[in-house]
Order: sequence, then C-alpha cells, then structure tokens
Amino acid sequence: MSFEGWIIFVLFWVVFVTTPGPNAVNCISNGMTIGFRRSMTGVLAILTQASLFLVLSAFGLTALIAASPMLFWVAKLIGAGFLIYLGIRGWVRAMHLPVAAEQTGRSVYLRALAIATINPKSVAGYLAAFSQFVQPDVPVWDQMWLIMPTALVITALSYTGFTAIGAVMGRAALGAVFNVWVRRGMAVCFVIYGTLLGASVVPGRV
Repeated sequence: MSFEGWIIFVLFWVVFVTTPGPNAVNCISNGMTIGFRRSMTGVLAILTQASLFLVLSAFGLTALIAASPMLFWVAKLIGAGFLIYLGIRGWVRAMHLPVAAEQTGRSVYLRALAIATINPKSVAGYLAAFSQFVQPDVPVWDQMWLIMPTALVITALSYTGFTAIGAVMGRAALGAVFNVWVRRGMAVCFVIYGTLLGASVVPGRV
C-alpha cells in the first residue's frame, strides 16, 4: 500500500468508525451507567470483533457472506431483532437507577461483542475497505501489517472517545428526570437502528 493509499484508507476508516451507530450508542450508554474505566471492557470487545473481521476479510470470508443473499438476510434479521430488543429493554429500565455492580465485566464485554458482531454494516464496511484499498498484485498478508494496526488504533480512539462522552454525561450534575430521558434517547436509537436494518430485510430490498 502506497503512502497516498494509506492516507485515503485512514480517512475512510475514520469516517467508518466515527459515524454514530449501535457501537457508539452502546459505548455512550456504558459510560453513563458504569463509568469510563469499567466501560473500556466494551471497547475491548469492539476491538476483538474488529480484529476478527479484519482477519476474516483477509481470508475473503466477508466477501463470501456479502455475496450470499440468504446468509446476509439472516444476519440482518437477527441483528434487527437484537437491536430492537435492546432498545425496548433500555426504555423499560430507564426509570430505574442503574446499579453498576449488576453489570460484570463479562456481561459488558459479551453485550458489546454481540452488538458489534451482528451488525451487517460491519461486514459491508470491511468488504469495502478490502475491495478498495488492498492491492491485488501484492500478497494480502504483506499489507496486513499496515492495515490492521491502523484500523485498530483508529477504532480504539473512536470508541474510547464515545465512552468518554458517556462518562462525562454520567458524572455531570444532571437531574433525575433528564437522566431518564437521556437513557430513553439511547434506547430509542437502538430501536431506530434495528427498525432501519429490519426494513432492509423486506423482499426486494436485500
């Protein structure tokens, strides 16, 4: 990968991971609920998913998934249902003050990993990255030494930033009513993302 190509890849990846989506909403929600330090477990989960998808993309598996209408349709359906479920649960629980002790590091990690993994946007994004920026005349693993660290560093910075925003919001002297509506706003975002994803599952729109 040339230096110019790397710069373009950096710009693409910055847009890819900073565009608000389910991962960003989850990071903000974690930061508000359990604080910055404990929420970093969720960022670690996103990096786990990113590492996995980068390796799978290098092997060409994300292209295979995207090329299979039925498999991609099932992934979208599962993702839509899970996001809507999280949104409804978040809305119902918004009235109750969150208890940080109830959320173990394992539960935070697994929830973040699930949200990151079932989002078909991830498959499309990694496929776009590899189809546009990987040079076909150069062995892919010779390019991964640059692509993978670049992608992971930008991803870590982005979602650490979203987590910090949530932590600042959680520490601010917010009234209880405002806090409830912020958390409900996060819940609505999950429902919206799930609904939009589900709408794309309608026959003829896959």
